[in-house]
Amino acid sequence: MRDCIFCKIVEKEIPATVIYEDDDVLVFMDIGPIIKGHALVISKKHYDPVTETPDEMLAKLHVTAKRIAQAQMNGFGADGVNIMQNNGTAAGQEVPHIHVHVIPRFSDDGHHWNWNAKKYNDFDEMKKLADKLREQL
Repeated sequence: MRDCIFCKIVEKEIPATVIYEDDDVLVFMDIGPIIKGHALVISKKHYDPVTETPDEMLAKLHVTAKRIAQAQMNGFGADGVNIMQNNGTAAGQEVPHIHVHVIPRFSDDGHHWNWNAKKYNDFDEMKKLADKLREQL
């Protein structure tokens, strides 16, 4: 796609600090890192959203993310890693091209996710939602 910033990075029209590349995926440093060392794993071919991305590509993206996570732990001494994949603007996706964030985490990095867990009204409400999902599978 001509307007996609990630496609332009793949085509070397926009510079990026590349960590890894093969025939299918490209990994580069995020220019707006949550934690320094934050990397993006993208497909070289344009796919979006996750529901339209071939299973083989999703598998390749996540296996590559696993390798990057291990490199962050070994290379940076990270205490942990967040691996995230957002879909749609409501979920925080800013670039409409399938990508996986791999974020090194350190016990003292000061970053905290604003996770505000909710509750179901009762077990029946949870069961009804699960039923709707099962119907769609």
